[in-house]
Amino acid sequence: MNQTIQVTVKLFAIFQETLAKDQIQIDMPSGASVLEVFEYLADRHPSLEKWRSLTRYAINLSFVEPQTTLQSGDEVALIPPVSGG
Repeated sequence: MNQTIQVTVKLFAIFQETLAKDQIQIDMPSGASVLEVFEYLADRHPSLEKWRSLTRYAINLSFVEPQTTLQSGDEVALIPPVSGG
């Protein structure tokens, strides 16, 4: 039996513009990594794929590696590069 977990995904910059929302809730397979959240979004919005290597990830306000495993109820942030000066 495949179990799922629910996570809240905070969206910034290009992710927010593409989805026209600042956060979404998604169900992921138990044991999914934070990178799989990116893949979930890129599957549905292929224009996001170009941001794959530039995106940083955070879980519950702490930066994490893409392979970090999610827990039910986690708040995930996808953070694209930010230009500034």
